[in-house]
Amino acid sequence: MKRSLYLLREIVTMAVSTIRTQKMRSGLTILGVVIGITSIVGMTSLVRGFDESMREMINDLGPDTISLMQFSGLSFMSGEDFNDLLQRPSLTIDDANAIKRQAESIRRVIITLGESGGPGQTRSRLSYQNERTPPASVVGTGHDYPEVNPIELKHGRFFTEGEVSHRRRVVVLGQDSSDALFPYADPIGKTIRVDNLPYTVVGVLEPRAGIMSSGNEDSIAIIPHSAYQKQYGIKAFRSRRGQFSSIMISAVPRPGFSRDDAQGDIERIMRIRHGLRLDEPNDFDLITTEAALRLFDQITAATFLALVAISSIALLVGGIGVMAIMTISVKERTREIGTRKAIGARRREILWQFLLEAVFLTGIGGVIGFLLGSSIGIGVHFITGFPLSLPWWSFALGIGFSATVGIVFGMFPAVKASSLDPIEALRYE
Repeated sequence: MKRSLYLLREIVTMAVSTIRTQKMRSGLTILGVVIGITSIVGMTSLVRGFDESMREMINDLGPDTISLMQFSGLSFMSGEDFNDLLQRPSLTIDDANAIKRQAESIRRVIITLGESGGPGQTRSRLSYQNERTPPASVVGTGHDYPEVNPIELKHGRFFTEGEVSHRRRVVVLGQDSSDALFPYADPIGKTIRVDNLPYTVVGVLEPRAGIMSSGNEDSIAIIPHSAYQKQYGIKAFRSRRGQFSSIMISAVPRPGFSRDDAQGDIERIMRIRHGLRLDEPNDFDLITTEAALRLFDQITAATFLALVAISSIALLVGGIGVMAIMTISVKERTREIGTRKAIGARRREILWQFLLEAVFLTGIGGVIGFLLGSSIGIGVHFITGFPLSLPWWSFALGIGFSATVGIVFGMFPAVKASSLDPIEALRYE
C-alpha cells in the first residue's frame, strides 16, 4: 500500500514537472479543450437561466388558466404547415362573449389584444412632452388581466371595469416605459401620447423577471381593450393564404369545476361557432400550463442536444490535439522511458505517468474553460439582463468532460510509451 502511494505521488510529481517545463506545448494542447468547455458552460448557463425563467413565468399563469388562440407553438410542434394555420378563422370578441355566456364552468374570461407576438403584435413609441420611448408593446385587455398574469403594481392602480366599458383612455406602464418618460417625476395622473392619442397614466408595474417572445416585458403599455379596438381595430397579419389575428382569450374555471371541464366547454362552444363536423380537427389551439411546459421541454431538450453536439466538435478537435502532442512527447522522451525501465520502472507505471499527464492537461483546460464560460454567461447577464443559471453540477460537467477527453485521447500515446522495449529505447537517437 505504501509503495503504491509512493509511486502514485512520484508519477504525479513527474507529470506536473513535465507540464511546467513545457508551458507552450501544454497551452497548445489544452486550447481545444478550453474552447469546448467554454462553449458548453457558457451556453448551458444561459439556456438553463432561460429555461428556469420561462418555467417560473409559465407556472405563474396558474395551473387552471386556459388560453385560446388561433394557433400557437403547439401547432408547429405537431408538424402543421404555417400556410394551413393562416387559413384558420380568426378569433373575435364575440367568441369571448359567447364563452362567457354559454360556458357554465367558466368563472372569468379575459381578452388580450396585441400581445401574441410576431406580426400580430402592436408596437408604438410613447411620448410625454420632450421625452420618447423606444418602440414599446401596446396591449389591450380587461380590468381582470392581473388575475391570470404575473404582474404587480409599483404605483397607482389597474384600470376598472367601468373604464373598460366606457372606452376610457387610461394606461398602465411597464417599468422601462415609465422610467423613459418620467425619469424624475411621478407618472400617476400625467397624460402621455400613444400613437398621438392622449392617455392618462393610472399605474406603473413592478419590473417583471423573465423573457417572453414579444420582447422586453418592462417596455409595455397596457390599455383597455375597448380603447385598443377603437384606436387600432383588431390587428391581423394578412397574406394571400390567410391571416393571423392578435386576439388571445384566457379563461379561469369556476370553483367546483376542473380545468378539464372548462376546457371541454370552450372546445364545444368554439367547434359549434366554427361549424366543425365531428370528424374534423379543431381549427384553434387550447393551451394550458401543462401543455406549455411540455412544449417548452421539447424545445429546451432539442436546444441542449444541439449545444452538446456543437461543443463536442471542439472537444474532439482538442482531444486529437492532446493525442498528437502526447505522441510527439513520447517520441522525444524515448531515451528517458528506456532509462526508467532499465532501472526497474514497470509498464503500468509508465502508462499511468503519461495518462495522468494527459488528464492533468485536459483537467486544467476544463477549469479554465469553466471560468471563461461562467464569465461569458455573467457578462451577457449584466449587459443584456438575460437570465443566468450556474448550478454546481455545471462545474462537475466541465471537469468530467475534460477528464474524459484526457483519458480517451491520452490512452494511445500512454500505451505506446509503456510498450517500448527498454534496450531499443536506450539506443534511440
